[in-house]
Amino acid sequence: MDQTARTLAVITAMESALAEGSDDMGVHFHEDFLWRGNRGCGTKRGLDAFRNGWQLPLRAAFTERSYHTEQMIAQGDWAAGFGHIEATHSGPFMGIAPTGMRVTIPYMDFWRVAEGRIADNPVFVDFAAVLHQLGRDVFAGEGWEALDTPDQEEA
Repeated sequence: MDQTARTLAVITAMESALAEGSDDMGVHFHEDFLWRGNRGCGTKRGLDAFRNGWQLPLRAAFTERSYHTEQMIAQGDWAAGFGHIEATHSGPFMGIAPTGMRVTIPYMDFWRVAEGRIADNPVFVDFAAVLHQLGRDVFAGEGWEALDTPDQEEA
């Protein structure tokens, strides 16, 4: 198996474990890996920081999750994918009390695999879209959607 195929196998196994709600992420991530989120998500160095600062808070805020990877690409020790999570807003999120609403959480992930585990993970999670679904406009009506033409489909 070449490096690209090995990288995809590591990522596919990790995504399956996340979808199943596994708590054993050490199988998939280096203990000192770096998780780099966009604004609102933070940066987590190491498996414990990832678990306590991302995985558990996400699970507490959003239950009944299903993961939908729309596309995955890989080259060598890097892979990237995008998709969304469908979930129920069951716990506090960014100061918003649980609503019970189903939401879509769009994301893009990049992973670098070293020694068979994920060592680096830049992530982009569209929390502005999630907050919009929950009734909070983080752009206060100043978002550039107003510049879209009527024939453009809303993302």
